[in-house]
Amino acid sequence: MQLVVARIGRAHGIKGEVTVEVRTDEPELRLAPGAVLATDPASTGPLTIETGRVHSGRLLLRFEGVKDRTAAEALRNTLLIAEVDPEELPDEEDEYYDHQLIDLDVVTKDGVEVGRITEISHLPSQDLFIVERPDGSEVMIPFVEEIVTEIDLEEQRAVIDPPAGLIDDRAEIASSRDEA
Repeated sequence: MQLVVARIGRAHGIKGEVTVEVRTDEPELRLAPGAVLATDPASTGPLTIETGRVHSGRLLLRFEGVKDRTAAEALRNTLLIAEVDPEELPDEEDEYYDHQLIDLDVVTKDGVEVGRITEISHLPSQDLFIVERPDGSEVMIPFVEEIVTEIDLEEQRAVIDPPAGLIDDRAEIASSRDEA
């Protein structure tokens, strides 16, 4: 199974290093020197990590055969993909790989069916479940503990406790003007 572990950013310096946006909780394992990663687009890879270091809070990587800024800049926006055993699970109890969450049924804590997870969107501030509803529409559910209260892989479901307005039109709109 393939997992996206990083996205290459801009070139750093003149010796072929690039910044990367890490998309794995295990960068020391997935992005270690010697790791061979597939790429998207496939034409830019596979890439073998030669060196890695942290500079000003950002991970910098250098790949074998990428020796200058021009070659590094040509890799910008390339996704780095690691091959992972489908049976492998994350180390932490409350961590999940995307492939474990896709196709889970989403229900409210009261048992009301919301839909099925079709995609996970990884944003800088949080991850979102993209959920297809029975009528074909989509709803985005923030993957945060306050809303997603349970992931049950055996039952293939995610239980949510959504605030008013997240999955329905019953949002309460409060205004300080109403008090006057």
